[in-house]
Amino acid sequence: MLFFILAVLLIVGGAAAYILTKKGAIAAVSLVIAVGLLALSCVTTVPTGHTGVVTTFGRVENFTLDAGVHLVKPWQQVVKMDNRVQKQTVKLACFSSDIQEVNMAYTINYQIRKSNAMTLYSTVGVAYYDTVVAPNIAEAVKVATAHYTAEELVGMRDDLASAIEVILSEKLEQYNIEVVSTSIEDMDFTDAFTDAVEAKQVAQQNKLKAQTEAEQRVIEAQAAAEVKKVQADAEAYEVLKKAEAEAEANRKIAESLTGSLIDYTYAQSWDGKLPQIMQGQESGLLVDVGEMIQAD
Repeated sequence: MLFFILAVLLIVGGAAAYILTKKGAIAAVSLVIAVGLLALSCVTTVPTGHTGVVTTFGRVENFTLDAGVHLVKPWQQVVKMDNRVQKQTVKLACFSSDIQEVNMAYTINYQIRKSNAMTLYSTVGVAYYDTVVAPNIAEAVKVATAHYTAEELVGMRDDLASAIEVILSEKLEQYNIEVVSTSIEDMDFTDAFTDAVEAKQVAQQNKLKAQTEAEQRVIEAQAAAEVKKVQADAEAYEVLKKAEAEAEANRKIAESLTGSLIDYTYAQSWDGKLPQIMQGQESGLLVDVGEMIQAD
């Protein structure tokens, strides 16, 4: 646009000089320079990673220019919008559902949509981060964080990041800004809350340790009782087996006893003396059976 204005001024100045001085040389030089400036004003370049938004006397055209060299009308202006993925980290202070203060460092990677860059420019302008992105980041973070207690935030960091990203994507979609990725870089609580969480974790660990030790004692007692039971069963089994063996031996002995074997055993153990008997209850006479047999 600047070159176009200069070209117009040169043409007007050259024509005025020719009319006043009647010197064609000045007019010719002015005309040549003006043509050169007009040619330059018709050529524009859009750098890589940018989208060209074309305006005609301030009115935004309904098309965009990709990276490269383009021909435009000399009275048109090209605004170069960065369509690369951009990164911003925001530090915020917000509150959980139980009114605990949370300090957070939140990072967002975003980019504008090339096909609708002219809409973003016409509705928001080139300072779209300060105008749209930053306020919506703050709102999304605060809204999502308020749905969790401070204790839940400690263990549900990924869930919180996903919830923030969903809210933020919906908000920025209407401005043709795409959320590429987000992350919670840091999350900090007050010292009082941190101390309380640490104390609770210590108490839980001590409780778990006590439960584990109690369970271990129960297991050891059960194991000892089982050992005693096994030992008692083993001893009873041995006694039973011994009794059965003795009974079996006695049975076999009883089955092997015959009258002849008894007589033979008795004869082997007899010392050759016959028994003596008493005659009468009050006679006091002792009779030797052997002598009676010999007398006969």
